[in-house]
Amino acid sequence: MATMAAEPVFVDTNVLVYAHVAEAPWHQEAQEAIADHEAAGAPLWISRQVLREYMVSLTRPQQFPIPPELTTVVAQVQQFQQRFHVANEGPEVTTRLLALLLEVPTRGRRIHDANIVATMLVYGVRRLLTNNTDDFVRFAAFIEVIPLVPPPASEPPPSA
Repeated sequence: MATMAAEPVFVDTNVLVYAHVAEAPWHQEAQEAIADHEAAGAPLWISRQVLREYMVSLTRPQQFPIPPELTTVVAQVQQFQQRFHVANEGPEVTTRLLALLLEVPTRGRRIHDANIVATMLVYGVRRLLTNNTDDFVRFAAFIEVIPLVPPPASEPPPSA
């Protein structure tokens, strides 16, 4: 019987960026989260979309004033293809995306998030490691979101 820790985990783009950019916020947390899931034996998944988003993020001067060399980014993506299971986005994903959009009305750039969920569902991956938990709340009936950084504990009400 599989344990919860060994269930497959889909790694969102932001987690990959944080884990591979030393100056990024939550760098250590992202590295540890990936390593912890690997150590627990959880298959780690990404998709072709995540690979593209990673390259866009790291090569955008608006995001990184001194972006890494393109050869570095390409080499990292090649390493990701060896380290992670990579989900392709064939007709099954498009079909699931279209159905998902009707089940959970989604528009604009949030369709990228819906596509990640559709990809996960096609590949049987129900757990998503992300720091953008709010982007996936609408899909809670379909996936479990694992926050990279737990939300801060709510502050106790002031005493009277």
